[in-house]
Amino acid sequence: MIVKPKGSLISFMANKVKAKGGINLAQGIPAFDPPEELLHLLSKAAFEKIHQYAPGKGIASLLQQLALNYNICQDNFLVVNGATEAISTIFTYLLKENPGSAVLTFSPAYESYKHLPRLFNVPFYTQAIASKINFSSFEKQCSDNNIKIVLLASPGNPLGRIFTKAEIINIIEITKRHNAYVIIDAVYSDLYFEDKPYYPINNISENVFYVNAFSKKLSITGWRIGYLLSHEKHMAALMDVHDYIGLSSPSVLQHALAEYLRVSNFGKDYCSELRANLKTNYYQMKHALIELGFKVIDGQGGYFIWAKLPVKFTSGFDFAIELYEQQKVAIVPGIHFDETGEQYIRLNIARYPYEIDMAIEKIKNFINT
Repeated sequence: MIVKPKGSLISFMANKVKAKGGINLAQGIPAFDPPEELLHLLSKAAFEKIHQYAPGKGIASLLQQLALNYNICQDNFLVVNGATEAISTIFTYLLKENPGSAVLTFSPAYESYKHLPRLFNVPFYTQAIASKINFSSFEKQCSDNNIKIVLLASPGNPLGRIFTKAEIINIIEITKRHNAYVIIDAVYSDLYFEDKPYYPINNISENVFYVNAFSKKLSITGWRIGYLLSHEKHMAALMDVHDYIGLSSPSVLQHALAEYLRVSNFGKDYCSELRANLKTNYYQMKHALIELGFKVIDGQGGYFIWAKLPVKFTSGFDFAIELYEQQKVAIVPGIHFDETGEQYIRLNIARYPYEIDMAIEKIKNFINT
């Protein structure tokens, strides 16, 4: 019997590829190159005198591009070190303002959503999402457990689910009744397959925080430039937390990114091409897995496929380990995202088409062995 390692199963599986080779469908890293024009602008910016700390709130030109794209005052934005720092900053601030509170997320969920509560030693609860949300159960959870922070991602990771406008409005109204806050993680906002997601960011409510980043939409996960949007009443306190957690995002990268966004209409052409590639990969992998006996939960956007194993397999962890050992394809066991996910796996489809083809063939060989 293989003993599950401590720590992130995403890192555990991805590190196997980094050490021994193979196809990395475990970590949410895109195979695609960033926009070529962005790289030229980065090369140019490297020779400018912009190598010291950037302003903590973000450089003026990047804040201006955010304001223009969303048609929202730039004072409502804070540039941070990736979406993870954005969530951590909001989380720290809200727990300070609401001691003794608890956290709820919709499951299966991204790993940070359950580990932030663990690190802060606060109660953590989940609400399952499949085809629809049980709002009676959700409100009861908020009431019974003193929920003050609700985390949701749309499109989600690992499920790829997009919350409908009605669902998001209902969640916000319920949290308002219980003096709770909603953190909306929108890092896959531009990577939808059909319908564009809804986000309640115009005249943003005092109990809503919006988080996004350029990591996924421009294939620059290593740049670590994200941002948050909040009601102005929270910004001074958020800045105070950011000063001591992140301080500032890399100056040179911010300058190159701001100029690229200015000349590229906020990267819309690149995003459109990336979105089309992801959609093609998603449906190719989905159909192949279904033919092999998997049950694939319909995704509506993002980088991933969430699939239940064929009936002859009972452990996603054992499946992932053996698949890598035999075929050198790394995936993530579903148990990493949900306690009930023992029979599920997550696969990253943000790869080149030839890698998707190879991965499908190798999974097929493994299944049929």
